[in-house]
Amino acid sequence: MKLTLTGGRVVDPVARRDEVANVHIDGERIVGVGRAPAGFKAARVVDAADCLVCPGFTDIGARLREPGFEYKATIASELEAAAAGGFTTVCCTPDTQPVIDTPAVVELIHQRARGVRGARVHCIGALTQGLGSAILAEMGALKDIGCVGVSNAGRALKDTSVLKNALAYAATLDLTVFLDAEDAWLAGSGVMHAGAVSTRLVLVESSGVRAHFRTVSCARAVKQLSEARRAGLAVSADVGIAHLSLSDQDIERFDANYHVRPPLRTPRDRTRLIKALAEGHIEAVTAHHEPHDADAKAGPFGATQAGISGFDTFAPLLLARVAQGDLDLMRAIEAAAVAPARVIGVESRGITPGAAADICIIDPAHVWRASADQMLSRGKNTPYRDRQLRGRVRATLVAGRLVYELKA
Repeated sequence: MKLTLTGGRVVDPVARRDEVANVHIDGERIVGVGRAPAGFKAARVVDAADCLVCPGFTDIGARLREPGFEYKATIASELEAAAAGGFTTVCCTPDTQPVIDTPAVVELIHQRARGVRGARVHCIGALTQGLGSAILAEMGALKDIGCVGVSNAGRALKDTSVLKNALAYAATLDLTVFLDAEDAWLAGSGVMHAGAVSTRLVLVESSGVRAHFRTVSCARAVKQLSEARRAGLAVSADVGIAHLSLSDQDIERFDANYHVRPPLRTPRDRTRLIKALAEGHIEAVTAHHEPHDADAKAGPFGATQAGISGFDTFAPLLLARVAQGDLDLMRAIEAAAVAPARVIGVESRGITPGAAADICIIDPAHVWRASADQMLSRGKNTPYRDRQLRGRVRATLVAGRLVYELKA
């Protein structure tokens, strides 16, 4: 279908474009920005006046829960929620049941995602078989079927030699390894082990692997990662939107919806994370999406399951950081859309002629309440539930297909 998005403020970090312009789409591709190509006639015009038109967001570590945990969420429900949050691409973590450690499970996920009117999905394969931390997964087969990286999904590798061999194997395949910057044996007390990042960085250096550190949450880790980059290591990092928006002082009455892993840190850590993202020391920001059923959040804070459902509230929380002066708009969009795509080996061409029409349209002035009926994710576990938020995705396109439109 031929579409024209009219009157929107096009913010494209790739072309460094920030101007009001029309965007013309033919099939899966953008064919013009500003003036329409000769002979182009849109079958549909989408009014984007007073809205931001930007590259669709990419999330590089979402728990979609299916297969195995459909009582929490499904592939269909979460890909639809992702599109409603402005995401055009979502990477599924391997801690499903069965674990994503064989091509058969990857194909199962792709099969169930076909026909879903939502974001596209890529799989992150398991680093070890069954995430059991003992035997390496067949990473070559996982890459061949399309996995964009491998991870042990937060499960601890007790034997450092296993991690060393895993990184070396991944390096031979030029496969990104997603690492968690947390020490599993101290995580229960909510304390970040000082050597958690540094130990992994030593192994990264010796193997030459391309490594991505997920959900960095404290100031010390930022410093260590910056030092690693200066030393020439191929490392990158992301931060969850909750860790940019909240600190441990925001936790209300031990509300389990604030229970996330890594835990919310101090205001000083939050300030340092924001600064690191603004300056590019942390490349990407993610929804860190972990939907849960109601029972998972019922009980004493420490006994509940960790995680926040992040897709539905991502865009307004990101725009809040812009409104507060923490990030400029161009950098915010880059961190949510362009940088995460680069981590998984996809070079975004932004909103330029010839680029894939992966686009989200955001109304920055739209005020809404994040009530259960307004959230598309099956998981309603968010500290922002029933709060008033400013900014909402009006429409999302994936490869030129309009997969989400906000109901009037």
